[in-house]
Amino acid sequence: MCKIDLEKYLAFNKEWASTMVNAQKGYFDTLKEGQHPKALLVGCSDSRVSPSKVLGIDLGELFIHRNIANVVSHTDLNFLSVMQYAVESLGIHDIIVYGHYGCGGIKAAYENKTNGLIDNWLANIKDVIRHHKSELEQISDEDERINKLVELNVLEQIENIKQTSIYKKAIARGEEIRLHAWVFDFSTGLVHDLKKKYNIVPVAV
Repeated sequence: MCKIDLEKYLAFNKEWASTMVNAQKGYFDTLKEGQHPKALLVGCSDSRVSPSKVLGIDLGELFIHRNIANVVSHTDLNFLSVMQYAVESLGIHDIIVYGHYGCGGIKAAYENKTNGLIDNWLANIKDVIRHHKSELEQISDEDERINKLVELNVLEQIENIKQTSIYKKAIARGEEIRLHAWVFDFSTGLVHDLKKKYNIVPVAV
């Protein structure tokens, strides 16, 4: 087994911290005072889709929750706690579901093989497949079909957010919660806004 040199990360951290202090006096003092993120991002755990790298965000800009295939599950107390804190304590009004093409979780759910414990989690995505079975079957190319499933999964998680008590209570209080559906494309490095791609017009609640 190849040994990984983790020390390089600590060395980079020291250099980065020094650079930040030299570039912006009091940078870490500001961070220490508290966070004021602009949005909550629900992303995939895949190591290739780091929002910080892809979106160029600074520390404190995004409140981030990641899991396999960026799923919003109504039984996931971890995510629900994150969302509640984001909306009710941090005052966040923008929530981004951030998927990516080439998602292993999406592919595993599509292939429907036995994978062990993760099958319980993938059941959420299999529900998406079942709901959109006829639409997916119309796509002959398998890679394109899986990419379409990636998009449908992101859009489905947007709908799942709308069904949470946290979202409904925020709307009842008169707050505007803006939901965004994004997908990262490895082949280009670009992030696609699905609502613009499919001309999805927000419906008034």
